Amino acid sequence: MDPAGGCPHAANAELLAAGAVAGVALPGGIPGVAVLGHEALREFLGHPDVAKGAEHFTALREGRIPDGWPLKTFATVRGMTTADGADHRRLRSLVSRAFTLARVEALRPGIERLTAGLLDGLERAAATGDGVVDLRRLFALPLPLGVIGELLGVNEEYRERLHELSTLVVSTDTGPEEAVEANRELLALLGAVAVARTADPGDDLTSALIAAREEDGDRLSEPELIGTLLLMIVAGHETTLSLITNAVRALCAHRDQLGLLMEGRADWADAVEETLRWDSPVSFFPFRYPVRDLTVDGTVIPRGTPVLAGYSAAGRDPSAHGPDADRFRVTRQGRRHLSLGHGAHFCLGAPLARMEAVTALRQLFVRFPELDLAVPERELPRHPSFVGNSVRELPVRLRPLAGAGRTGG
Repeated sequence: MDPAGGCPHAANAELLAAGAVAGVALPGGIPGVAVLGHEALREFLGHPDVAKGAEHFTALREGRIPDGWPLKTFATVRGMTTADGADHRRLRSLVSRAFTLARVEALRPGIERLTAGLLDGLERAAATGDGVVDLRRLFALPLPLGVIGELLGVNEEYRERLHELSTLVVSTDTGPEEAVEANRELLALLGAVAVARTADPGDDLTSALIAAREEDGDRLSEPELIGTLLLMIVAGHETTLSLITNAVRALCAHRDQLGLLMEGRADWADAVEETLRWDSPVSFFPFRYPVRDLTVDGTVIPRGTPVLAGYSAAGRDPSAHGPDADRFRVTRQGRRHLSLGHGAHFCLGAPLARMEAVTALRQLFVRFPELDLAVPERELPRHPSFVGNSVRELPVRLRPLAGAGRTGG
């Protein structure tokens, strides 16, 4: 796996042509496996003999994973993503009450207001200089970061630094010393959030988790509290940030599909689902481990092997999505994807992420129907990770220059 990341789709297609399961070399030469095919991945994610707990990671248990390994946090953080069985159900139940459909729907008016305010700021920024604005930095980032910050009760002074640190944590090309320091500072900041909410509890998820721990000390340990906050901060904004960014890129490059949405011949929710399938914000997610030697699509995955869930590859698997799997089509019938997971670990925040993305796209393009990329797609700098799948900047013009053609493909 290339630690520098890059666009995954050409390499994914080559791997898929050879099979649904591939052996891979993780950073440091650690042997692993990527499950790439849609049906193989669906089977693997739901298999009863597949675990998330780090105690099943053979190389880690044997001391072959050093501090500063860029993927170590994914394996060792205490929380839902590394828990199995009763522990997983306990942790998930504590958090799930914040993500019921009713609770998410109650957030809609605030999300609508925040989106409109960010678009006001975007227009003001475009009125200066050459009219080019970074949509990712000024819109796609502050929307989910603001929503998850409010949901968790994270004071505003912490939010930008939490984003910077979480970006380092999910980047697979972060050096060992930088990775250690980023994790240390991130845990310290989340500890400060917990201290603040303990001293001044509010109507937020962090306060509720602290109250649950104090009512019954064995319900949520201190490491589990911090690990849960880390998971919620990272998953609660990084993936939605990339989802919105990738959707805007896709629609700018496929003006015919944008036209269907603007004419009401397709729903904005269709655009979100097609983006999740066609350009998943998570490319290869670490880790799961077979608890015994496991055969998946004819390939034996040895017990204790770290396995990557290849969401970006599964989304374009022709055997599941047809011969035009690599085409972005918002009216695609029978669409199904695994980009939000499958089984017991299906993304708890999926309804919130979908609402944020639909709101963002609808308001953005209704207000700026001629919005387009300011540079060719190939010149956009990629996020340095094979876990995350997006770009680091998204320069756009809200309205075309007089006499200028479009840059979108």
